[in-house]
Amino acid sequence: MTTVLNVEKTDGYAVVTINNPPMNVISNQVFKELDEVFGELGTDPEVNAVIVTGQGDKVFAAGADIKEFPQLIGQGGLKEKFLETHAILNRINRFEKPVIAVLNGLTFGGGCEVTLCCDIRIAEEHAQIGLPEITLGLFPGGGGTQRLPRLVGEAKAKELMFTGEAITAAEAERIGLVNKVTPSGEGMEAARKMAKRIARFSLPALSRIKKAVDEGLELPLKQGTDLEAGLFEEVFQTEDVQEGVKAFIEKRKPAFQNK
Repeated sequence: MTTVLNVEKTDGYAVVTINNPPMNVISNQVFKELDEVFGELGTDPEVNAVIVTGQGDKVFAAGADIKEFPQLIGQGGLKEKFLETHAILNRINRFEKPVIAVLNGLTFGGGCEVTLCCDIRIAEEHAQIGLPEITLGLFPGGGGTQRLPRLVGEAKAKELMFTGEAITAAEAERIGLVNKVTPSGEGMEAARKMAKRIARFSLPALSRIKKAVDEGLELPLKQGTDLEAGLFEEVFQTEDVQEGVKAFIEKRKPAFQNK
């Protein structure tokens, strides 16, 4: 049973809401529950897509829980502990179904790093996004130094991390950090509309699109297209492709079985 996450399932997708007031900080408990929830949703046949957001209308997540940091200062052998956190974030990043983040307010530090693991980011116009760890003598340690440059480019990522300054939703869209900006209060509606559309498609095809893109980006083009060809072969063995092609020929909507 979750205590800092709310989970709702409807219309083929799930909404995971971080509910850790007042600032929805990404505490150890939040990480633990994210791991459990994504583990369960990954095998849930009723879920083809997931939306992640923060409770309320002012904060997605205002960073990690700094109150948990004093016990770490001066300790050695912390790498393994940090890699456990990375494993949870990697689960979200490699999740077999599309994940949409709704940035409904402040999205700082660890909260920003969670959204970097999602496939699509929708920001409400009042959202502020940043990695302010440098102001504490730290740096982003939840994959931010690796995922942000891959998303927005090396120079801009370094600027954001070196200065610790937050940017607006409009600026985040301009640099490619978010996919779209909505008026305040309308981010979830846009995400639900997108998730509902995605959820009606074939999960075997969706998961292979995600795998082809995510793994292909780490490969030279020739190896990437070889990966794509192998996955394309796999999808031609599924029941869903049979149904999709048959429905097209018969001029009707397909009824995918996600097999």
